Amino acid sequence: MLTNNYNCLGYEVFADQLEKLPKNSKTVINTINQYSYCMAEQDEAFKAALKSSDILLPDGVGIVAAAKFLNGYQFKKISGADLHDHLLREINAKGGSCFYLGSSPATLAKIEKRLKKEYPNIQGHFFSPPFKKEFTAEENQEMIDRVNKVNPDVLFIGMTAPKQEKWAIANKSLLNAKYICSIGAVFDFYAGTVKRPNKVWINLGLEWLGRMVAEPRRLYKRYMIYGPIFAYKLVQQKLHAKKPAAISEVRSEAQIEAQIIAINSLNDNYTAA
Repeated sequence: MLTNNYNCLGYEVFADQLEKLPKNSKTVINTINQYSYCMAEQDEAFKAALKSSDILLPDGVGIVAAAKFLNGYQFKKISGADLHDHLLREINAKGGSCFYLGSSPATLAKIEKRLKKEYPNIQGHFFSPPFKKEFTAEENQEMIDRVNKVNPDVLFIGMTAPKQEKWAIANKSLLNAKYICSIGAVFDFYAGTVKRPNKVWINLGLEWLGRMVAEPRRLYKRYMIYGPIFAYKLVQQKLHAKKPAAISEVRSEAQIEAQIIAINSLNDNYTAA
């Protein structure tokens, strides 16, 4: 099934409804927001992982605002939490399984408890990998083997960015899961270990502010430092987009003039003959 994507800042961003997600192919779903965009500008491997995603969700008002600011294009923000809820409802409706890979054993235990209560038709599987920057070959294979043993409908990965996105892309061909989703903080939201801002904040497009108020130490840099950096990059893009257009117009005029000269030359030759 074809999906409606929009090229925003060089990334093919999903601009459709979650009901339109591909149904018949293995699909890696990652997200992009203003912070991950800025990080990817400094990390080529991360940028490659985001660009290689089968679906890249606009998980941030910054990306939505960027599309409108640069080209007047409008689409809705789709968060990792929105994706998580949508897929759980789909699996529960038909019966199936999901696998949570990441976070701590305590957080996974809370997710398991809530999952059983809210989605009784879903068989949940869980594994907490070692908390480290890079996995050994043996650790990586163990994660793959655990997932493939149950062949889940959905694999949720919660290792934080950019580690989770890189891991999903690197291991896509080895994983037996229909959807492979990097959803990071959603593990904590669903477990209740971190409270997601209420819908008032979300509907106002201020979820980021609610999160920063709740976790100022951890998120201050993400929003107060990288926010202005992202805005600066947007202005640069806007100015850069205008310049080539002007050049294009000059070239078009020059081409027209050259064509007129060529036509006149042909006419002169024809008259002389």
